[in-house]
Amino acid sequence: MTTWSTADIEEAARVLRAGGLVALPTETVYGLGANAEDPDAVTSTFKVKGRPPSHPLILHIGSAARLGDWVREVPDTARVLAERFWPGPLTLVLRRGPRVPLEVTGGLETVAVRVPDHPAALALLDAFGGGVTAPSANRFGSVSPTTAGHVREELGSDVGFVLDGGPCQVGVESTIVDVTGETPSILRPGGVTREALEEALGRPVAAPSASPVRVPGQHPSHYAPRARVVLVAPDEVAGEAERLRKQGNGVGILLPPGSGEAPAGAHAVVAVPGSMAEYARGLYGFLRELDGSGCDVIVASLPSEEGLGFAIANRLRRAAGPRPSAQG
Repeated sequence: MTTWSTADIEEAARVLRAGGLVALPTETVYGLGANAEDPDAVTSTFKVKGRPPSHPLILHIGSAARLGDWVREVPDTARVLAERFWPGPLTLVLRRGPRVPLEVTGGLETVAVRVPDHPAALALLDAFGGGVTAPSANRFGSVSPTTAGHVREELGSDVGFVLDGGPCQVGVESTIVDVTGETPSILRPGGVTREALEEALGRPVAAPSASPVRVPGQHPSHYAPRARVVLVAPDEVAGEAERLRKQGNGVGILLPPGSGEAPAGAHAVVAVPGSMAEYARGLYGFLRELDGSGCDVIVASLPSEEGLGFAIANRLRRAAGPRPSAQG
């Protein structure tokens, strides 16, 4: 069922042209959109999110054919990946073209670009006629939004218009791949798996545990709910939850498949789907649900880091990281 109209698209495009902010749906999460060629609008994105201006933003464009308008060169590796995965949850890091303000890149000479796979986002990009920066539409460091309701709940009147495109279908952010060097390198795991990238290219893709390149979503405590997140082995989830409950904590549990029953006194329990695609789609909603239950701590385990499990494990580790301080 379509939740948006042509009038909604026109209004969202009008807000962007006027320098305002628009929350737009993508297949991954909802983004906080601004006119990429308007430095003031881009700067307002950082202010609303409380995000450090040194953190690069992802530039969203309407088609792979427009990539050359925004970057200095399009190497063969980028062409292959764009042809295979765009529109889709893949972001390519390339050398910035003169059309891209440094406010978008956090002062870097590279820019992260993608084509979102959502009909409302593509309709908006077509109607607007330019590029849109769109970090996740939430406060810096907190859980990314996968519904329009999440955006309204967290950002309220700080957004000029919320384009409701229904629930996001991928649920974790895009995979970011640096294609400026000889060997493509995953800078952030996401909706396109390493295995799929290697199949498309016919060669290995690097996946370093840490990258010297600044990219979106790599703060140590990104994707964090209000409740503290504790990660343990799958067979230790129930026992750790019971231990924390006896200490007086309201305990929420992300209960992995095959781990048995949750402790009877748990504050809230979400059963993790056996499908990694379903888990990825629901992950942020699960964290928001447990947060909404009022629990103090969330006990979870990491999935097998194959396929989408790599991205899910990355998000859970960052959710369990140190809490960010507000920065403007």
